[in-house]
Amino acid sequence: MGDAARQDRPAAPRGTFRLGRIADSDVLVSRSWFLVAALIAVVMAPRVDQVQPGLGPWKYVAGLVFAVLLYLSVLLHEASHAIAARHYGYRVSSITLHFLGGMTAIEEESRRPRHEFVISVVGPLTSIAVGAAAVGLWFVTPGGLIQLSVEALAFANLLVGLLNLVPGLPLDGGRALQAGVWKLTGSRERGTVVAGWAGRVVAFAVLGWPILVAELLGTEPRLLDFALAGVVAAFLWTGASAVLAHARLRSRMPRLDVRALARPLLLVPVDVSVAEAVRRAQAAAAGGIVTVDQDGRPVGILSEAALRRMPEDRRPWAAVGTLTRTIAPELVLPADLAGESLLTTLQQNPATEYLLVEPDGSPYGVLSVHDVDRALRAG
Repeated sequence: MGDAARQDRPAAPRGTFRLGRIADSDVLVSRSWFLVAALIAVVMAPRVDQVQPGLGPWKYVAGLVFAVLLYLSVLLHEASHAIAARHYGYRVSSITLHFLGGMTAIEEESRRPRHEFVISVVGPLTSIAVGAAAVGLWFVTPGGLIQLSVEALAFANLLVGLLNLVPGLPLDGGRALQAGVWKLTGSRERGTVVAGWAGRVVAFAVLGWPILVAELLGTEPRLLDFALAGVVAAFLWTGASAVLAHARLRSRMPRLDVRALARPLLLVPVDVSVAEAVRRAQAAAAGGIVTVDQDGRPVGILSEAALRRMPEDRRPWAAVGTLTRTIAPELVLPADLAGESLLTTLQQNPATEYLLVEPDGSPYGVLSVHDVDRALRAG
């Protein structure tokens, strides 16, 4: 039974390896993690030397151990998101540890503002709890490397927890802000836009963070400080911009109507030549060609891409059935689809053309994914 389950489980995404499972979700580690682990080991080495002189190269091993401990606490942060999402009935496909921390892949959007708020804040609160526990443990921990590890864990988790509560997407605090605006206005999109722009403001603020810290501490900002601030600011700006673009897309969804996008279809036998099928479609002002079997049942949709690739001098001699894609059940869509349901269906069953049918099963038209893309861009 266990071997069969392991065989059925899909392979880990490229660039990651599977560590285990938490809350019925795969725990993945990105290869970029090894880069940041090595960086942490190098950064921690001088401090390890101060606390425990004479370790030589082993000081880097001690730094690497701290990197593992740090990312275990990041895993706790992400696992709390996953557990909260599962509590509300959402599917969580994976938890990924990567260069900048972690990511929990929740497969659907929150149905209620309260769900969004709880799922978002539970991660930072977990980090703060781990940091607070490490602070308490620091007072009873003997000196040396153990106390250094506890001290670093306390600082890192408190910093991660508090920074993640900053109200700007894509941070957890931004999702909490989104939920609050959603609750107050009744509009998820408005909440997303407010939190997305807040994320852009936070990104700009991060660029000035090294200067602010230097002023408060009376020190000179280092080039490394500006480089790290730039990386974080770019991450925040990119994430916020992606969220705003998605919000614009969602605002256009209600205007997506399959019947308005459908192309009139022409039904032809599979053995009709390509040239004749095209001629009939042009005469009938049909935008899609569907082949039928001897009983008149639709069996294939002409591929526009395949038609464009075929030279015109070959079209009179090739049967149209050679350029069609078999109409599998997932390529047959109800003509009443609209809005987000339409996009979700297309994402679950990717293709270039679909057959649209009436409730009684009779053909209505052909839907081209290019027409859907054009409608979204024009919206």
